[in-house]
Amino acid sequence: MTIRIGNASGFYGDRFSAVHEMLTGGPLDVLTGDYLAELTMLILGRDRLRNPDRGYAKTFLRQLEGDLGLAADKGVKIVANAGGLNPAGLAGALRELAGRLGVDVAIAHVEGDDLLPRAGELGLGTPLTANAYLGAWGIAECLRGGADVVVTGRVTDASVVVGPAAAHYGWAREDYDALAGAVAAGHVIECGAQATGGNYAFFTEHRIGVPGFPIAEIDADGSSVITKHEGTGGVVTPGTVTAQLLYEVGGARYPGPDVTARFDTLVLGEDGPDRVRISGVRGEPPPPRLKVGLNSLGGFRNEVTFVLTGLDIEAKAALVREQLETALRANPPAELRWTLARTDHEDADTEERASALLHCAVKDADAKVAGRAFSGAAIELALASYPGFHVTAPPSDASPYGVYTASFVDAGEVPHVAVLPDGGRVDVPPPGETRELADPAEPAPPEPLPPGPVRRVPLGTVAGARSGDKGGSANVGVWARSEKAWRWLAHALTVEEFRRLLPETGGLPVTRHVLPNLRAVNFVVEGLLGEGVAAQARFDPQAKALGEWLRGRYLEIPEVLL
Repeated sequence: MTIRIGNASGFYGDRFSAVHEMLTGGPLDVLTGDYLAELTMLILGRDRLRNPDRGYAKTFLRQLEGDLGLAADKGVKIVANAGGLNPAGLAGALRELAGRLGVDVAIAHVEGDDLLPRAGELGLGTPLTANAYLGAWGIAECLRGGADVVVTGRVTDASVVVGPAAAHYGWAREDYDALAGAVAAGHVIECGAQATGGNYAFFTEHRIGVPGFPIAEIDADGSSVITKHEGTGGVVTPGTVTAQLLYEVGGARYPGPDVTARFDTLVLGEDGPDRVRISGVRGEPPPPRLKVGLNSLGGFRNEVTFVLTGLDIEAKAALVREQLETALRANPPAELRWTLARTDHEDADTEERASALLHCAVKDADAKVAGRAFSGAAIELALASYPGFHVTAPPSDASPYGVYTASFVDAGEVPHVAVLPDGGRVDVPPPGETRELADPAEPAPPEPLPPGPVRRVPLGTVAGARSGDKGGSANVGVWARSEKAWRWLAHALTVEEFRRLLPETGGLPVTRHVLPNLRAVNFVVEGLLGEGVAAQARFDPQAKALGEWLRGRYLEIPEVLL
């Protein structure tokens, strides 16, 4: 019988009511939640510094305070990675909650991902957090051991979906195609409403409202249907599913700790209103090493935004820049970065439309240098600089920032333990078979469109995009909406053209991956985000809008596509 797995959280801070909405909106077998991201692990690491008993997503505990009994009554199992840096602590807090509520549920957890005590031994340095990305088999063991609720630390986002499917169908570790299909389904629903119309390039074509959260109906062979509860907002279309499949991925091979899923083999098909089938996913043995996310405290940062209004914007920016850099010369911060955003308009009818924004951001190991020494020097210019001087916020102290890096360790070096409801511990062995990751040869391009008249319009007229972050790198997945548009896009959107359209990527390594089955190209830009989201290296630190910037750029597009 098909297992119906819903998602109620795509990040720590997602819609609080989603757990209740998913439990009351229709039938489910399992409810999952993804609470962890690279930035979240840093936040939880700082929580743990203040209180060793914390380090987990407290929101999850508050959500279950109102809905644990409801889930138990409906027979819905719950699997979430909300354990963060302390899954045992969260499991204990859940047992205390269940006792207080009088709800009889069996609670288990998965541990072993936290490598911080062994960071030096494993050559990982001295980070604040060091967590390996575990797979789905610890979750499956917990469910087979009778758990109603399973909480984990750092597992891959798709694992909270793969684990329940593997336990339900009794998949073996070598059932690579089935596992790969479940990985694809898990990847689609793990970011919540992004699969149901949230953050969707063509949102104007649909009545999005407040999107419901997604559901994956997974079959025994790993194929799935992505859908949502009837009557909820948003939409599920091949486009919304394509967008999420392209989110934060690299090449055709999508590696994980249990299987490498071949995203160049999957096929999408409509299965009725708000129903999209994913089939044909092939799987291969996983790589021999596990990814480890490392977060460290990088120092302190601060910023000030000067408002420049009316005439002589460039000259005003040059003046205040010279003045502030002169004032900081005696004790300069380690990093000083200026960005002028020309948000001003000529002959503007409001003061705000007449104004540009000049951002100045600093970083330093010394909180005093990045703090009042910097912001004080900026404000001291208030009566001595350009006409109309003002800033968007008062001076502030420096705030700490984090640095994210990724490393890899042999899977055999990482413990993976399922702690069952009765306290029993089951060691999950590393994969018996592994394969080094290598991208397949780039497929032959489609037949190009014949020459014809063109018109200069935005790329987004004929193509969608979805972008995101992976540490210091960013990806932009771009897909065509028709076979004709794909025949043009595959030839027109080269790495060189991508760099021309997005000048910020110039000088950085850019790799293009082709996915003909999705009519898509995926670009990975290394180093665009510096030291990761917590370091706030650019205006859009997680590259969430990079794809929309690309869609807004003009180029010559064949009129036959318009």
